[in-house]
Amino acid sequence: MAAELHVALVAADREVWSGEATLVVARTTSGDIGVMPGHQPLLGVLESGPVTIRTSEGGTVVAAVHGGFISFADDKLSLLAEIAELSEEIDVQRAERARERAKSEENTSAERRADVRLRAVTTGR
Repeated sequence: MAAELHVALVAADREVWSGEATLVVARTTSGDIGVMPGHQPLLGVLESGPVTIRTSEGGTVVAAVHGGFISFADDKLSLLAEIAELSEEIDVQRAERARERAKSEENTSAERRADVRLRAVTTGR
């Protein structure tokens, strides 16, 4: 059996995904980070961006994450996000409309959130 880590991706309002994985890639304030079983303990601040989880079964889970924290110790990874959506939950047309609306209102943070959602969909499909 390949080495695994237990992953819990939790948003403020719900558990988004939980399971066993072989690799998780996330964006932190220090840059992108990949976490595999046996990684050194870490605590970091999540930036808005896609999180990619390679599951133990060989699948891939992608989520759009907006802010929060990442913590890893003893092969347990916690991603505690302010907002998180799995790529398959994202309504692409709604995200595109939100991006266009944010552009017209010159709301860069809303535009950035919409871009992250659309990148997660592109990465996850």
